[in-house]
Amino acid sequence: MEFKRVVVTGLGALTPIGNSVSEYWNGLINGVSGADFIKSFDVTHFKTKFACEVKNFDADAFLGRKDARKLDPFVQYALYSTEEAVKDAALDFEKLDTNRIGVIWGSGIGGLKTFLDEVVNFAKGDGTPRFNPFFIPKMIADIAPGHISIKYGLRGPNFTTVSACASSNNSLIDAFNYIRLGKANMFISGGSEAIINEAGIGGFNAMHALSTRNEDPATASRPFDLDRDGFVAGEGAGTIILEELEHAKARGAKIYAEMMGGGMSADAYHMTAPHPEGMGAALVMKAALEDAGMTPADIDYVNVHGTSTPIGDPQEVKAIQDAYGDDAFRVNISSTKSMTGHLLGAAGAVEAIAAILAVKNDIVPPTINHFTDDPAFDSRINFTFNQAQKRVVRAAQSNGFGFGGHNASVIFKKYEE
Repeated sequence: MEFKRVVVTGLGALTPIGNSVSEYWNGLINGVSGADFIKSFDVTHFKTKFACEVKNFDADAFLGRKDARKLDPFVQYALYSTEEAVKDAALDFEKLDTNRIGVIWGSGIGGLKTFLDEVVNFAKGDGTPRFNPFFIPKMIADIAPGHISIKYGLRGPNFTTVSACASSNNSLIDAFNYIRLGKANMFISGGSEAIINEAGIGGFNAMHALSTRNEDPATASRPFDLDRDGFVAGEGAGTIILEELEHAKARGAKIYAEMMGGGMSADAYHMTAPHPEGMGAALVMKAALEDAGMTPADIDYVNVHGTSTPIGDPQEVKAIQDAYGDDAFRVNISSTKSMTGHLLGAAGAVEAIAAILAVKNDIVPPTINHFTDDPAFDSRINFTFNQAQKRVVRAAQSNGFGFGGHNASVIFKKYEE
């Protein structure tokens, strides 16, 4: 069977360092940190008092107060980034076959804020179940693609992928496969997350997963640095329009890049810890390369999962060296989580956008907040520390790994006729 080609024709982003793709990209290449003290709730009694929050986002202004109250923040974020992507792709759905346009969305947790608020309100009461009628439809993780499809009248495949921090990479892979198999012409795909609240920060603190560098939040996310002490929570959304090539050409769409393939694997090791030798991570990178019909020699940039955790970063470096061999010393590697924090289920989509724009613009975003080399890492590896690097980026690979041992990796290359 001959696969159809899949291209990227639209992008949208709502991130801790910018509320549009252009703001996000400018923040990345200029090494802007999105971390600051948490403004959305009282952190007095929390071990971690900072995060990478979305800034200057007014849901009431975007959606109207009545509609905004019906939607959890993770859905508000999804609709916001998708509106930008739809406009960017110049989509006129009245002229398109909406039965062949779908929505596949990723979220690791879904409506955590809604769940927290409703349960707390119940616990404060007299035991009478006075729940908001929007409680369940606001909370469930699959509701974001539902709202996107309703807004634009899209009747193609519609569902959510839930694989922790690999969720939106999985959404991209599923959308890619449906299109290249001829099952759809286009997908709105991506992910969103909104876990910066008492339950999200408290829960990850209880796991000892978060950085506690409260004296210097802006530099707390420091992937591959000797003194890294945990990830920084982030929030937001990323939307990518994936489209069958001939369909895109027929409507005169601009093309950012071509999606070449994706890989998936499991660590089969531990509930939260990655395999110590990076076995699953190496396997997923190799699987993505094989799916794309490419080799490490074809890749110039790897946007790593790179969460800034003591045990996570070393296993990914081992995996890259395993999967890439000597090419591990030729490619640029960087973790954009050093700037955005970790957006969990939205991370894959937001970081895929960084990889796509690196391919389009021939600039590799940096890994900021590097102060002290970790002797565990080979000095020949180019982590793109502290400053963006201009270079030809023919293709980029972007990794996402999640609790439960879920791994997903995607590859984009320059579009050529």
